[in-house]
Amino acid sequence: MTSLSTKKLSLSQKNLFLNSGLSLVEYDAIKIEFLDFEIPESEIKNAIITSKNAAKVIVKRQLKIQNCFCVGEKTASFLKNNNFSIREVSDYGSDLAEMITENYLEEKFTFFCGNLRREELPSALKKEGVVFKEVEVYKTHLNKQRFPQEFDGIMFFSPSGVKSFTSKNKIKNSTAFCIGKTTAKEAKKHTQNIVIATKPSIENLIVTVVKYFKEKN
Repeated sequence: MTSLSTKKLSLSQKNLFLNSGLSLVEYDAIKIEFLDFEIPESEIKNAIITSKNAAKVIVKRQLKIQNCFCVGEKTASFLKNNNFSIREVSDYGSDLAEMITENYLEEKFTFFCGNLRREELPSALKKEGVVFKEVEVYKTHLNKQRFPQEFDGIMFFSPSGVKSFTSKNKIKNSTAFCIGKTTAKEAKKHTQNIVIATKPSIENLIVTVVKYFKEKN
């Protein structure tokens, strides 16, 4: 059984996979370009950070932020490890929007995002009249690559990764393993053979793949 990872894995993540006896092919389906940007305030009161790429930019620029509102445990722990204060964490942007509209309606926010950011969170905030401004801090480029072989499983970590892979390949009979429901929504445009990780993390997705093929055999 061979799976394709549309993101290059760390050594510990790779071992988690290879120790199961499955074969792995990996590449980066997307490339990230960090952008220059201006922040007029010397300190931001409330920041919305929905990806680790945005978090990396914030840490690199040593921005001063009082409260971080994060999507993803990995993003939150990365910021926390760099001495940022985390106010709220959720697995999905729509859930974070709900937390903000229910508990922080009077607050103002700065939303650090990429050029392909999802629409759910900003739409929900606008609908409830939450004041926020978007700051684009990185660009996502699709790294389009054709594969001559078919894979038993394909691991997708973002909707952009799905778009990148399917621009040159068909999913066909492969099982699409998706890190979360927003990624699965994009994959559903190409296949109905989808398995979603129980929790949106890379490690959890790997465990899901391993378990799936172990049970299948």
